[in-house]
Amino acid sequence: MPRWLKRFRRRLRLRARRQGYLLRAIRSSRCLSAVADRTRSIAPRAILCLATLRNERIRLPYFLDYHRHLGIDHFLIVDNGSDDGSREWLAAQPDVSLWTTTASYRESRFGMDWINWLLFRHGTGHWCLTVDPDEFLVYPHCGSRPLRALTDWLDSSAIRSFSAMLLDMYPQGPIAAQPYAEGQDPFEIASWFDPANYTIRKNGEYGNLWIQGGPRARAFFADDPVRAPALNKIPLVRWRRHYVYVSSTHMLLPRGLNLVYDENGGEKASGVLLHAKFLSTFAEKSAEEMQRGQHYADSREYLAYHQGLQDQGDFWCPQSQRYRDWRQLEDLGLISRGNWA
Repeated sequence: MPRWLKRFRRRLRLRARRQGYLLRAIRSSRCLSAVADRTRSIAPRAILCLATLRNERIRLPYFLDYHRHLGIDHFLIVDNGSDDGSREWLAAQPDVSLWTTTASYRESRFGMDWINWLLFRHGTGHWCLTVDPDEFLVYPHCGSRPLRALTDWLDSSAIRSFSAMLLDMYPQGPIAAQPYAEGQDPFEIASWFDPANYTIRKNGEYGNLWIQGGPRARAFFADDPVRAPALNKIPLVRWRRHYVYVSSTHMLLPRGLNLVYDENGGEKASGVLLHAKFLSTFAEKSAEEMQRGQHYADSREYLAYHQGLQDQGDFWCPQSQRYRDWRQLEDLGLISRGNWA
């Protein structure tokens, strides 16, 4: 078969897939009930943050404050049946629009149908950051330049999407040894990371990079690293109505949004998402999610966590490095300024 015909058939296949995901997103809106809809207050140039969560009350004050400080103007959040006060606390925040649902997280493609609906309905024309409540964006110059400086540069460079590798953070010593308090900076505790130990390959179907490794791979999936969680993310996108996330924020359609790297050997600007999963609350959370069985592959990842925590809850090793700032990550090749001076 000629290459042009293969490309044409792939284009048609991905277009049909994208339209199918959009239809799922529109249908999923029936499951969402507005708790606090403040979307009319969203300004034309507002930068939005979207998240799906369940029982994350202890994390929420720092999560919102961190991203407010970066430059997020409004949060669009789906609460999936929390019973720990998350919904009530979020509803009281003046820059949060909140929806709730008790529908199946798994059947919503792990919350992405709900997120795609909110992006379709409210995200068009905005830069949108889609993250979990334990993910914190770090980008070049973030200590001195607000997020709008980055998005303005991306706009001026005709760049539609911005990648950020998930960087697992962990404490030195057992995870449970240092209790996490509400509102606390989690990186006062989880201040270490793996500077290397990552593998990268290209996904031929979608064109995105697939990154694995880090502490979860070596601690929980050492015998089968191919099953380790994916660390590649494209969380920041200048949204348009026909865009969709395909699998978490790992990849999108149209396919061109996934080309966040330079195939000719150069570097494009990129960041990281500091991942604060491994705090004292982790064992309880993993047990809850394993019991619910609402995550990918019958919560296989959480089963590995639960089993691994019976033996050890310490990810630290002699190669671990303590996090300082974005410049350290640039020196290690984990983020890049690209041509953003």
